[in-house]
Amino acid sequence: MPFSLISPPSPPPFFSPAVSSIPPSRFSIPKRFLRTIAKSSEDDDDKPAFNPFGFVTDNPSSRGAIQLPESPAEDGNVGQVLYRTEDKGKEYGSYIRSGKFKWFVRETGSPESRRGTIVFLHGAPTQSYSYRVVMSEMADYGFHCFAPDWIGFGFSDKPQAGYGFDYTEKEFHDVFDKLLDTLGITSPFYLVVQGFLVGSYGLTWALKNQSRISKLAIMNTPLTISSPLPGLFQQLRIPFLGEFTCQNAVMAERFIEAGSAYVLKLDKADVYRLPYLSSSGPGFALLEATKKANFKDTNSQVSAGFAAGSWDKPILVAWGIADKYLPQSEAEEFQKGNPNVIKLKLIEGAGHMPQEDWPEKVIEALSVFLR
Repeated sequence: MPFSLISPPSPPPFFSPAVSSIPPSRFSIPKRFLRTIAKSSEDDDDKPAFNPFGFVTDNPSSRGAIQLPESPAEDGNVGQVLYRTEDKGKEYGSYIRSGKFKWFVRETGSPESRRGTIVFLHGAPTQSYSYRVVMSEMADYGFHCFAPDWIGFGFSDKPQAGYGFDYTEKEFHDVFDKLLDTLGITSPFYLVVQGFLVGSYGLTWALKNQSRISKLAIMNTPLTISSPLPGLFQQLRIPFLGEFTCQNAVMAERFIEAGSAYVLKLDKADVYRLPYLSSSGPGFALLEATKKANFKDTNSQVSAGFAAGSWDKPILVAWGIADKYLPQSEAEEFQKGNPNVIKLKLIEGAGHMPQEDWPEKVIEALSVFLR
């Protein structure tokens, strides 16, 4: 029976309101232009319909995926989105069994690559897809590159907590050790780390395995005791709200866009959304990892562990200065703690994920650092 909504309530404050459709372009679209477009179309007759779920971002791909169309069988429902995206985003990747778990690992170059091995580690709530351009180009420079999806993220296994994996820092370290053995990475290698939570665990793993690291590159990862914690992770730690938040299918792309000056293109947003749209597993994995994390302790380990007298391997901090989560002062303070070892490279125009926002500048910085 048809019905209408009268005086609908406003969406909760932690969800972004819908804006009018934005034509796609070849490159990401600066958010300042989105505000202008939205304002100019306020009086249009074809405003987006009220969305009672509030799962809407400035990205037209998100609106098409989550807003309910008049006819459920039309493009935009979950089934259509899964069909459209199920084969996307697996460039250079394959599934590898390591111990009890199946990892999705991207690989470029070959074991005979003359300049050594690079391992790229992503942060939460994203996946190794963010490194696709960088690792492809670094292979052309003569490196053998690996970029795994952490357990619980991307296309890797998402075991239920309590059944062989509890998403603690130690367990992430242990399974990463096993993966390196499975991949046959024995010689000291170059490690590249970016992001929150599991990104930070990549740094604490390095502190425990200094002899296995040749050089370390860090992009926009918490580096000081005072590092701010984004609202997403704060929400995930609140009972009931956390369970609701972790099942937001556009969570990953919203997180990326909120930390950057750009909006993701539709095809990129599809890939970041796909794991969360395919099942509840990735969301609950993120929820468990966030609840088990001691962010202050991890930040303390990183701040002290890479200071002068504790760490002597070369470090590059390649920092996107448009990061909305972590200020530039994070990188500068970290560099002052060990100035003879740490080189700081500021990347203009890049936000929280420089490898996604401006991969060409990341490639340039890495190619010089890893000479």
